[in-house]
Amino acid sequence: MTRSDIESKPSFAPQLSVPATYMRGGTSKGTFFRLSDLPEQCQVAGESRDNLLLRVIGSPDPYGKQIDGLGNGSSSTSKTVILSASDRPDHDVNYLFGQVNIAKPMIDWAGNCGNLTAAVGACAINMGLVDADKINSSIDDNADSGICEVRIWQENIGKTIIAHVPVYKDANDKVQVQETGDFELDGVTFPAAEVKIEFIDPVDATSDMFPTGNLVDDFDVSGCGLEADSIKATFISAGIPTIFMNAEDLGFTGTELQGDINSDSELLTKLEKIRATGGVAMGLFKDVSEAQTSQHIPKIAWVGAAQSYTASSGKSVDAGEIDLVVRAMSMGQLHHAMMGTAAVAIAAAATTQGTLVNQAAGSGELTEVRFGHPSGTLLVGGKTEQVDGRWQAKKVSMSRSARRIMVGEVFVPADAF
Repeated sequence: MTRSDIESKPSFAPQLSVPATYMRGGTSKGTFFRLSDLPEQCQVAGESRDNLLLRVIGSPDPYGKQIDGLGNGSSSTSKTVILSASDRPDHDVNYLFGQVNIAKPMIDWAGNCGNLTAAVGACAINMGLVDADKINSSIDDNADSGICEVRIWQENIGKTIIAHVPVYKDANDKVQVQETGDFELDGVTFPAAEVKIEFIDPVDATSDMFPTGNLVDDFDVSGCGLEADSIKATFISAGIPTIFMNAEDLGFTGTELQGDINSDSELLTKLEKIRATGGVAMGLFKDVSEAQTSQHIPKIAWVGAAQSYTASSGKSVDAGEIDLVVRAMSMGQLHHAMMGTAAVAIAAAATTQGTLVNQAAGSGELTEVRFGHPSGTLLVGGKTEQVDGRWQAKKVSMSRSARRIMVGEVFVPADAF
């Protein structure tokens, strides 16, 4: 072999494999990793970790499809989770969430994914991150099934979440996670086992759940393309920072489906301007330009009184079975159902008298509401109270489901990170 042959020989980076679990949690899907399974340089925050996860999901993708990764071209599926055994007292697992941008080389670590939270407890048990004695003791000696309470430390927002994971004894008397069942969740095609989720103290004790200090504000939206320069809004930071507005003030009914919003680029631009402006009003941004690098927060949503409509599946939602309608934007698109974190915000706002969400639900003292979203309905509960003049959400609860779809290895080029 001549020197020229050697120099012209192409060089390719090999593929590396990383153990991973692909799961559905609520109405989202994501790729889950055990922290210790990641390459060493990716076990800490930084460019290497971000580049690895971007390649896993298939971003950035100018085509918007994430064909070369595990993402499916939507905010509901462009997600990653890193789990590790928790060293915090009275907690089982640490949960870190990354929202992967589809078109840009960016991962947003600023918030939680409430839907994938439903899968964290089950995944942690299956990964061996939860104490075996705790799992075994969750079933009484004379019983075949039970509930394992997995206490989760949500690292992005520094909050405790409790997942009530159904478990059962298999033919070999080993305790397993129950994943199949008859619980139906609108936005998910097939039934599965119900997982109850509790978000404990979702608002910092040192801050107000309503960052402006008001339950309802006059929101200056001049320059955002609306007919009015000011509209009513409830700014809330519970679950995830969210801006609630009345549907009619935006020219909506509250019964919109994805096709009504996501195909209209001019409308999407208008809504993004409102989101950026709201971020400044909430104190999240110093300038609207900062919204470009923070697409995960804040969320914007609009509410309306209960009304009948046809969900995206063709299912009829009757006004009599819901308390209000809510639509929310996620990563620049109308969500196909409802983000779990936004559902926390809905629950907290609905159970606080005087907010726009509470008013849309009929006003008064409420402990739970069932709201209509593009895929159907969802029941959420909450408890809020004033502490030293500040509104606090003490607990928010909801039911979701979760299921393993694949367990194995994900491959990425060795030079990707």
